[in-house]
Amino acid sequence: MEYKLICLDMDGTLLNDEKTISIRNKEAIKKAHDKGVKIAICTGRLFISAKYYANLIGIKAPIIASNGSYIREKDRDEVIYQSLLNKEDCQIIWSIIKKYDFLSCFNTYDTIISNKPFSKGDFYYKINDSLPDNMKIKLKVLPEFEGAFSNNDILKFICLSKDYDNLRKAKEEIKGLNKFEVVSSSINNFEIINKNSSKGKAVEVLAGFYDLKKEEIMCIGDNENDLSMIEYAGMGVAMGNAEEFVKSKANFITDTNNNDGIAKVIEKFIL
Repeated sequence: MEYKLICLDMDGTLLNDEKTISIRNKEAIKKAHDKGVKIAICTGRLFISAKYYANLIGIKAPIIASNGSYIREKDRDEVIYQSLLNKEDCQIIWSIIKKYDFLSCFNTYDTIISNKPFSKGDFYYKINDSLPDNMKIKLKVLPEFEGAFSNNDILKFICLSKDYDNLRKAKEEIKGLNKFEVVSSSINNFEIINKNSSKGKAVEVLAGFYDLKKEEIMCIGDNENDLSMIEYAGMGVAMGNAEEFVKSKANFITDTNNNDGIAKVIEKFIL
């Protein structure tokens, strides 16, 4: 099968544990792109954060951000697709989550609105340290999210905590509403987006935008939030460092994110 679109997760997939992209990965992606294969970044991160890393690849790549809630061309202002949480959705989510002592955030495409102050050690601050001014994530603190829900561009809600027991309980409570898509990208979080939104749905939308069949698409990831796109794709690839349940659903398992897993699967199936 000739693959015409490759969708790459970022953390744990394209990025190694140092949050950098290896030279071999960059070269393989560039060679695939030069052969006419479209490359898309597909991440749980905000668009503005993903855009920085997409620039490092050195090619024009559309970005699927916020776990599939937002699709946008990297170098243009054209939004291909977005699925927003409305005011009522946000109020329902917060009415449950506020019972727990989590760091909680509502995200737009370029802003994180948190219920707790950010420290310089927080992940978001660390990201901003490496970003140029025009790509920094805007950070706002609203303890009870007062006024936040009046925004008409909220894409995703995320909880972060090392209290894994309560994190699991809260996640199950939200899932029990059967109103939202609820997935994790790491053991210390869960993320909430609109029902029927997911990375897999976003890849399907992008396939329609480019008039591609799913058999012509390769998707590569490592965690629960990547599962929908791995199952959708003609070639679903799990990283060597992926969760076992993700590997069980993949058509192929490549090497780890620290050992050029992206390059190796592109070299095998594309180059």
